Amino acid sequence: MEILFLVILLVIMAGALASGFPVAFSLPGAAIITILLAAGTGYFFAGDPSAYFSEGGPTNWLSAGVTNFRGIYWEVERDTLIAIPLFVFMGIMLQRSKIAEDLLISMAQLFGPVRGGLGISVIFVGALLAATTGIVGATVVAMGLISLPAMIRNNYANWLSTGTIAASGTLGQIIPPSIVLIILADQLSNAVDQASALRTNLYKELTGNFSMPSEFGVISTSAGDMFMGAMVPGLVLVGVYMVFMLSAAFIKRSIAPPVPYEGGFDRKFFARVALALVPPLTLIFVVLGSIIAGIATVNQAGAIGAIGATIMAGYRLYEGKKGAFIPGILALLSVIVILVTTNIHAINVKSIQTSTDVLALTIAGVATLVFLVAIGWSFRRTLTEGNTLYGVLIETAKTTSLVFIILLGAAMLTSAFRAFGGEHLVQDFLTGLPGGFWTQFIIVMLVIFVLGFFLDFIEIAVVVVPIVAPILLSDPQANITAVWLGVMIGLNIQTSFLTPPFGFALFYLRGVASKTVKTIQMYQGVIPFIVLQLIALAIVGYNPPMVNYLPTRMSLLSETSPPPSNPRLQACIEDYIAEEIARDGDNIRAAIANAENWNLSSLPEGLRGDVSKAISDAGQAFTLFEEAREASAAIDEAAEEYGPLRDRVRTLQARMRRDVELIDETETQLDRTKRFEPDNAERIEDLEEWLADLKAEVDDLTSQIPAEWEQAHADMKKLLAQENRAYLTYRRTVDGAYEPIVTVINAIREADRLAELLDEANALADPVRAGDYAAAEEAIGDLLGDLRSLTETSDAAAVFSDMRRAIRSSSSTEPDPEAALELHRQGVAMLEDEIAWRSAAQEDLLPQIEGYRNAIAGTIGLRQQDRLPREVALFVATCRAEHQDLSVYF
Repeated sequence: MEILFLVILLVIMAGALASGFPVAFSLPGAAIITILLAAGTGYFFAGDPSAYFSEGGPTNWLSAGVTNFRGIYWEVERDTLIAIPLFVFMGIMLQRSKIAEDLLISMAQLFGPVRGGLGISVIFVGALLAATTGIVGATVVAMGLISLPAMIRNNYANWLSTGTIAASGTLGQIIPPSIVLIILADQLSNAVDQASALRTNLYKELTGNFSMPSEFGVISTSAGDMFMGAMVPGLVLVGVYMVFMLSAAFIKRSIAPPVPYEGGFDRKFFARVALALVPPLTLIFVVLGSIIAGIATVNQAGAIGAIGATIMAGYRLYEGKKGAFIPGILALLSVIVILVTTNIHAINVKSIQTSTDVLALTIAGVATLVFLVAIGWSFRRTLTEGNTLYGVLIETAKTTSLVFIILLGAAMLTSAFRAFGGEHLVQDFLTGLPGGFWTQFIIVMLVIFVLGFFLDFIEIAVVVVPIVAPILLSDPQANITAVWLGVMIGLNIQTSFLTPPFGFALFYLRGVASKTVKTIQMYQGVIPFIVLQLIALAIVGYNPPMVNYLPTRMSLLSETSPPPSNPRLQACIEDYIAEEIARDGDNIRAAIANAENWNLSSLPEGLRGDVSKAISDAGQAFTLFEEAREASAAIDEAAEEYGPLRDRVRTLQARMRRDVELIDETETQLDRTKRFEPDNAERIEDLEEWLADLKAEVDDLTSQIPAEWEQAHADMKKLLAQENRAYLTYRRTVDGAYEPIVTVINAIREADRLAELLDEANALADPVRAGDYAAAEEAIGDLLGDLRSLTETSDAAAVFSDMRRAIRSSSSTEPDPEAALELHRQGVAMLEDEIAWRSAAQEDLLPQIEGYRNAIAGTIGLRQQDRLPREVALFVATCRAEHQDLSVYF
C-alpha cells in the first residue's frame, strides 16, 4: 500500500504541474492530499492512521514540515538563503538601469568586425551579466531585444542567433553569484548531514568499530564554496561557447559574417567602452573578490552587490544630466579613504588613547558619513527617475517569495516521499545497480537532464537533490565532495532552461523575437549549445580539481584555516613531507646530527632531558616515517587483488541488507494483517510466501560470498591496523621532537621580560613587611598573571601563589607574614636562577637551536605549526582537490 500512495503522490504532482497549476502550490498540495488519503485509508480500513506509512505517520510528517519551516525562517545558523533577495535585487537593479543594454551595444561594436564577432559579444556580455545579475529571464530578454535584431539584420543565421542568446542568458545559473548555487548549497548542507550518518553507519556495520575516524567524514560545502567551485567550470563553459562560435563562423562564413563598425575606433569610442565595461567588472571583482579573500560572507557580499548596483544605477539613470557622476565619485573616494586609513592605522572605538587614534577615527567617520550620503543620494535617484526603485523592490519581493514558497512546498513533498518509503526505494535502486558509484551518478545525471525538459531549476534542486545527494555523497569509494556534486548538478540543471519543450529561456526569447524567427529554428539553435553544456559537464566531471581546488586553496590560506594537525590533512601533508625528505633529507639529517653534539649544560635538568629526547626522536622520525610509508605501500599492493573481491562481497552484502530490511517490513505487514484482517487468507498467504522467498534469497546471497573472503578481509584488517599504528607512532614522535625545541627557544627569548618581572617580585616584600596585605595580594596577582603568560615559569608562579595564600586572612586563619617572606625569598631565588640560565643560553645556545628549528620546521615540525606555510598549503590544496578512495577502510 505504501508504494500505491507513493505513486498517487507522484501522479498528483505531475498532473498539477502539467495542467499549469503553480509550482509553489502543486508540490505541497500533492503532499497534503496524499497524506490525508493514506491517513484516512489507514484509519477506516486498518484502524490506524499510520498503517500505510513506511516511516512514522501523519503526525511525523506534520512535525517534519514544522521543522522544515523553522529551518528556513528561524534557524540563525541557516542563513545561506538570506543572500537570495540581495543578489536578486542587484540583478534587477542593473537590468532596469539599462547597464546591460550599454554593455551589449559597446561589445557588439567592439567585436563586430570579426567573423562571429556579434555572437562573441553576446557570449561575453552574457558571462558579465551572469556575474553581476544572475537573472536568466532579464538577461535573455535584454539580449533578445537588443542583439537579436542586430544579428538578424547582419545576416546571422536565425538558429545560431537565437541559440547563442538563449544559451548565453543561462550562464547566470553557473557563473557566481547564482541563485541556483545558493539553493544547492542550502540543500547540500542538509544532505551532507544525512550522508555522514549513512557513511558512519556503514563503517560501523562493516568494520565493527564503535566510531568512524573524522578524516573519513563527508566533506561539506557552503554558498561561498559553491561560488568559488563554479568559477572555473563557468569560464570553461564560456570558452566552449566562444570556440564553437568562432569555429562555426570560420567553417561557414555565411551564418556569422563580420559586421564592420561604421564609426571610428577613436578615444571617444574606447572611453564609452570603458564606461560600460569597467563598473560591472569592478562590481564583479568587489562581490566575488570579497568572498574569495575571506573579507565578506556570501550574505555580506550580496549586500555589497546590492549597494554597488544602486550606485551604478544612480549615475546611469541620470546620464546626460549635470552632476550625474557625483554620488558615484563620492562613494568611490570615501571607500578609498576608509581603506587607506584602516591600513595605515588600526581603528578601535573602545581603545582611543592618542591624538593619532582620534584623527584616524575622525577621518574614517567622516568618510563613512560621506559614503552613506552617496548611497542615500543614489537611492533617491533610483526612486525619482522612472520610479525604478519601486519596480525593483516589487520584482525582488515576487522572486524571493516564489523561491521561498517553493522551498517550503518541496520540503513538504520530500517529507511525504520519505514517509511512504520513496527514499529507501531510490536508495535500493541506486545501490543495486552494477558498476558502483559511477553508474549511480550517471543515472542521476540522466534523470536530472530529462526532468529539465519539463521542470524548472528550482523544482529540480529542491525535490531531487535532497533524495539522491545523500546516497551519492555517502559512497566511500568515490568520496566526492559536496561542492563538486553541487557544481555538476548546477551545470546539468542549466540545460533545463534550454531543453524543449518547456525551456524557460526559449519562452523568454520567443516573447521578444520577431515573427521572422520560427520556433523550430529556436529549438534547432539550442541543440548544439545543449551538447556543448554536456561536453563541459563531462570535462568538469573528469577533472574534479577544476571545482575543488579553488575552495580548498582559499580555505587553507584563510585566517581561519585548519591547523596542520587536522586529521583530514595528514595524508596530503605526509605526501609533501615525503617529497621534502627526498629533496632535502640529507640537510635535515645533518642538522639533527649537529644537534646531538650541543652542549646543553646551561639548561635546567628537566628541560635538558626534554631537548635531548626531542633530538633523539627527530633522528628516529625518518625510520618511523619510512615504516609508515611501507605500510601504506603494502596496502596499495594488497588492494589490487583485495579490491575486486571486496567490491563483489560488498555488493552481495548490500543486497542482503536490502533483503533484511524487506524481511522486517514484510514481517510487520504480516503481523498487522493477522491482527486487523485475520480473514484475509489470500493476503496472509502471499506475505508468507514473499517472506519465505526473501529469506531464501538471503541464504543464496550468503552462499555466493567467496570462501576466501574471510581470510582476505582479516589480512587486510591486519595491514590497516599496522598502517594506523605506524602513522600514530610517527606522529607522536615528530610532535615530541619539535615541541620541546619551541619551548626552550621561547624560554630563552623571555629572559629580558623575566628580568623586568624580577624587580616587581623584589618589591613584593615591602607591603608585606608594612602589613598592607591587600596591596601585597593585588601586586602578587599582577605578577602571577605575567608569570603564567611566560614559558617554564610554573614552579616560580606556584611559590608566589603560596605566598599570596599565606597573607590571606579568613575566619579560621590569620596572615603569616614570616612564611610569606620566606616564600618570597624562595620565589625571587628561583626567578634569579631562571634569568641566569636563560641569559647564558642566549649567547651560545639560542642561535644553534633556532637554526635547527628552521631546518626541521617544514617536515618534522610541520604538524606543530600554527598554520600551514603557503607552499605547503598550495601542495595540500592540489592534493585534496582530487577525490580520495576510502573504500579500503570500509
